[in-house]
Amino acid sequence: MTQVAFIGLGVMGYPMAGHIAKAGHDVRVYNRTSAKAEQWTKEFGGTAAPTPAEAAKDCEFVFTCVGNDDDLRSVTVGENGAFETIAEGSVFIDNTTASAAVARDLASEAANRKFDFLDAPVSGGQAGAENGVLTVMIGGDEAVYDRAKPVIDCYARMTGLMGPVGSGQLTKMVNQICIAGLVQGLSEGIHFAQNSGLNVEAVMNVISKGAAQSWQMENRWQTMDNGEYEHGFAVDWMRKDLSIVLEEARSNRANLPVTALVDQFYSEVQNMGGNRWDTSSLLARLKNATKS
Repeated sequence: MTQVAFIGLGVMGYPMAGHIAKAGHDVRVYNRTSAKAEQWTKEFGGTAAPTPAEAAKDCEFVFTCVGNDDDLRSVTVGENGAFETIAEGSVFIDNTTASAAVARDLASEAANRKFDFLDAPVSGGQAGAENGVLTVMIGGDEAVYDRAKPVIDCYARMTGLMGPVGSGQLTKMVNQICIAGLVQGLSEGIHFAQNSGLNVEAVMNVISKGAAQSWQMENRWQTMDNGEYEHGFAVDWMRKDLSIVLEEARSNRANLPVTALVDQFYSEVQNMGGNRWDTSSLLARLKNATKS
């Protein structure tokens, strides 16, 4: 049994921390809303801490899964942040989807304080977190990765060391670039099939067995066809991720015309009131445009 801290109990962090606890580790949690932390301890055991600093104290592994760069800085190097109390030789694992720049900054600060840092954003959504089958893209030193992997494996189906610190976040950006294009293409395909009078189920059953197959097609075509979007990965979150992607692209001079266009499309979905709709709601935008 290992002493673990988990900071951030949102729709992803809550079940991820639960899988670590169910694997037999002693987990101390912190959440900005303390009631959520208390709820977690009633379900999984462990203890709730009043601050990130208290959560991280004396833990061998400290995990975070928060909203964005600012949230991450707040719970690490802010007042009563986790970096105040992390012991030398421990490992800090950040599961937030954030910028590569903040990962490198925090890794440098961790080195100054003599503990290790891994950036480890995840993919698989809320369902993947709840089922413990997330994909984790990791940046950092191989020896540190090898040490932390058994704990990360508690909530992961696939982990990969992608390179030095920041590489995990860069890989997650590639993931989001690919998803943005896929969902737009799927939305246009379903929209075209509906307008052509085709049986969408029959179309999807056939083309999903060929070159057009994707996770999005397998898991989202039916809800899209039914106009159901109150689930899954929210448009607001995707826009946050794509803003990170596009900022990095300006730095590394990558040309991402489709990603930039899909980001604009998601802003139109937000204007329709779809901030918390699933990212597959790009289809709703197409239908709305047709009506107007």
